[in-house]
Amino acid sequence: MATSPPPFSRFEWIIAWRYLRARKAEGGVSVMTWISFIGITLAVFALIATLAVRSGFRSEFVGTILGANAHVTLYSYGEVNEAGVVDRTLKDYQALADQVAAVPGVIRAAPLVKGQVMANRRQRNAGVQVFGISAEDIKGIPGVAQSEEAIGDLSRFGQGIAVGSGVARELGVTVGDKIKLISPNGVKTAFGTSPRVNAYEVVYIFTAGRWDIDRTRVYLPFAEAQSFFNREGVADEIEVMVEDPENVDAMSIAVLQTVGSTAGIWTWRDASGGFLRALEVEDNVMFIILSILVLIAAMNIVSGLIMLVKNKGRDIGILRTIGLSEGSVMRVFFICGAFTGVLGTVCGVVLGCLFALYIDPIFSFVNYLMGGGVWDPSIRGIYALPAELKLADVLSAIALSLGLSFFVTIFPARRAARLNPVEALRYE
Repeated sequence: MATSPPPFSRFEWIIAWRYLRARKAEGGVSVMTWISFIGITLAVFALIATLAVRSGFRSEFVGTILGANAHVTLYSYGEVNEAGVVDRTLKDYQALADQVAAVPGVIRAAPLVKGQVMANRRQRNAGVQVFGISAEDIKGIPGVAQSEEAIGDLSRFGQGIAVGSGVARELGVTVGDKIKLISPNGVKTAFGTSPRVNAYEVVYIFTAGRWDIDRTRVYLPFAEAQSFFNREGVADEIEVMVEDPENVDAMSIAVLQTVGSTAGIWTWRDASGGFLRALEVEDNVMFIILSILVLIAAMNIVSGLIMLVKNKGRDIGILRTIGLSEGSVMRVFFICGAFTGVLGTVCGVVLGCLFALYIDPIFSFVNYLMGGGVWDPSIRGIYALPAELKLADVLSAIALSLGLSFFVTIFPARRAARLNPVEALRYE
């Protein structure tokens, strides 16, 4: 008595391979196989490319925020002064900064003086945000001190100012030129307050990586900023940098316990939390949409297998007659569908990874074809389309594609296995 071969034996693979190479005269099954293969390849490619761009965009966005901005900002709740105005300055700023700097996990705590002024160079003007900071503390800002496209010497910061590349471009200045800073809250005289106008030499030009920072940010020596903004003896806030910015919520609790009720805090998540939450919702929606795209591509396998089962009814009847079990027939057609899904997934993963690794030349080529201006940094905040390939994203795309491919293959394979051999051979 004939015995059925063991599961996924060489005999079953040989039969499945013969069916996969079916000719056009046998019902066009090979054409459907190619359509299924291309569909899954493109779907997996789109999924991995989207996940890589999503991860890259978030990393770039967060990285540029953390590279040039405080992880935690310490500010005063304010108190009403003699003039009846709420004074939000920090009078004991240095002691408070030293107290916060001693908290485990805090890298640096720097007093700041901040203000918005008009920058002028000849006939050009630009609204800028001035950060008054010490020469030592500015070296601890990665987006400024470690800028790869920086021009000038940061060690000369005490002799002039540091400006963003966007500000320098807007005013048409370079290192060695002088710009004027014009503040409406200047010198108080008997006739009122007159604007304060000071000229400073540009000693350093940085590129932090975010358009809005490079376009508006100017750093001024701390003592000079105190004098310029009438902040003698006080600071506006304290900029705190921590070792683990992603865990800033836990760190903020430790900082609050240190300063007590004398000040409040504002973290980078508070400042950008709305955007990050919107980005997370968009990521989830995009993953669902692309998962549906993968499912649609996998459904082509069902169409191909149904056609294959219909065309191979006589072969199925013969195989069942010579002793092949239902399980063996089911595995033959499962191999046919799964092989297409596996091969398409592999090719899609390769294309998606190549896209993520070579996104810069690809984007440059697209930008060239479109005549430039495809990416506007003033709208998107960063200068180029980023991509970051993560193993978790690749594995999730592989699991989704293979899971759907294997799942949809089961139903036509079961239909083939349950085909009655007598009915299949009746009209042969």
